[in-house]
Amino acid sequence: MPKDTDNKKIQVITYSGYKANERPLHFLVDGEDIKVREIVDRWYGEDHDFFKVVGDDGHTYVLKWHRSQGEWML
Repeated sequence: MPKDTDNKKIQVITYSGYKANERPLHFLVDGEDIKVREIVDRWYGEDHDFFKVVGDDGHTYVLKWHRSQGEWML
């Protein structure tokens, strides 16, 4: 994963089932659409949800959803 993606705001397309932004489906990084191949782990904080995912590009990413601000970070 390129180093310049740390703490970068990104656009994430999610599945919303019983709650909003339940899990990421794919995300955009510098214009590249990366599909989530696998969710390896997920954990929840007071204000954030975290997803460790493997993209279809073979890289592993940690996506952070800031619930109160409505923003996704890489």
